[in-house]
Amino acid sequence: MRKIALLIIIITGIGFNLAGQDKYWTLEECINHAVENNIIIKQQELQTRYQENTLEQSKLGLLPSLNGTATNNWSFGRALDETTYQFTEEENVRSNSFFASAGLTLFNGLQNYNTIIRNRYNVDASFQDLQNIKDDISLNVALAYLQILLNKELVTVTENQLQTTREQIEKTRKMVEAGSLPRGNLLEIQAQAAREELQLINMENQLDLSYLNIVQLLELDSVAGFEIIVPDIVITQTGIITENVVDIYNTARLLRPEVKSAELKLKSAEYDLKIAKGARSPRLSMNTTFSTGYSSIRQKILGIDPLEGILYGEYPFADQLNDNINYGIGLSLNIPVFNGWQVNTGISNSKINIQNSQYSLENTRKQLYKDIQQAYADAQASLKSYIASQKAVESMQESFRYTEQRFDVGMVTPVEYNTAKAQLLNAESELAQSKYEYIFKIKVLDFYKGLPLKLN
Repeated sequence: MRKIALLIIIITGIGFNLAGQDKYWTLEECINHAVENNIIIKQQELQTRYQENTLEQSKLGLLPSLNGTATNNWSFGRALDETTYQFTEEENVRSNSFFASAGLTLFNGLQNYNTIIRNRYNVDASFQDLQNIKDDISLNVALAYLQILLNKELVTVTENQLQTTREQIEKTRKMVEAGSLPRGNLLEIQAQAAREELQLINMENQLDLSYLNIVQLLELDSVAGFEIIVPDIVITQTGIITENVVDIYNTARLLRPEVKSAELKLKSAEYDLKIAKGARSPRLSMNTTFSTGYSSIRQKILGIDPLEGILYGEYPFADQLNDNINYGIGLSLNIPVFNGWQVNTGISNSKINIQNSQYSLENTRKQLYKDIQQAYADAQASLKSYIASQKAVESMQESFRYTEQRFDVGMVTPVEYNTAKAQLLNAESELAQSKYEYIFKIKVLDFYKGLPLKLN
């Protein structure tokens, strides 16, 4: 029994240990989670469902309308006897009536048909708007993810620099104690370490803020336990951007949801105009009615007696309903002649909406071209900056090693040593920044070409 209890404790402990481990997120997992939980996306999904309901209702509008009415009344005092068509005094009468009507629009200038097509375009446009929001969220998540990678690299660079400074402090302390260097050199290098510790704290704070940013994009409750996977990213210096701006734009304008949405909204506006013009046409409708009723005061004629005259008896409820049936069918034609100029105004407004939709489509296409143009230029500039930064880091590393060797033998002052070290740190920081800026711009261009957001 004690072995079983011990086994349960061990298994439970393993479970708690696994539950407490950090979850490492890939970029794809972050994007998928953000898309599934973002409030704006959920609101757009509701809007899309609303448009779908509107489309479904416009289809159901082609069906006939059917309505029924049933009444039950009591009247007291003077009443009409439908048997003799004479008024009676001080009667308590219960009466029932049943009425049903149906109507069907046969023709109304094809307004119903055009409404269905317009609503279908609205549904498709809403789907494209939803996809556009998802794309925007995905790009924001990718940028936040890369910002974490950048800040991690900056923290690592600063930590390495601080570690180098601490090692140099120990070397300088030994040389000061041996009398080879003045104590001022040690104080200067210790001050440099303090400055680098502050810089490291600032970098770590930036890293924490970048974690907070992506956690908020993912709609997570806390940063605790959240960690990302650091992919192995390799940048080659040649042949990365193979297409030009026009080629990328020609691909993007056929794929991008914001362009598709603007095109669909233009189609919807064109059918709005057809609907407005349909109001000029006559409206042909067919209707049918059915009614019956019952009255408690009514009596049934049973026959004629030569002596007593007409004989009356009880008129059952079912018999009255059957005998009082009345039904009919009819056609109605409504011809619009003058309605306060509403039809013409509606047509004019629809034409204005078409022009506005055309401008919106043109503006969307131009903005897409500008965005691609800017991303392309930024990518090229970032690549050049990255290549230059690599050369600068190599040069600064070699220069710093030389300065460090001279500093160790007292041939360089602490000020010169710190200057060389700061230049190396700046070069390494610029290299990291240009690297991740280039990666993001390349991913944006890939995104415009319809490629998924991946880092490896």
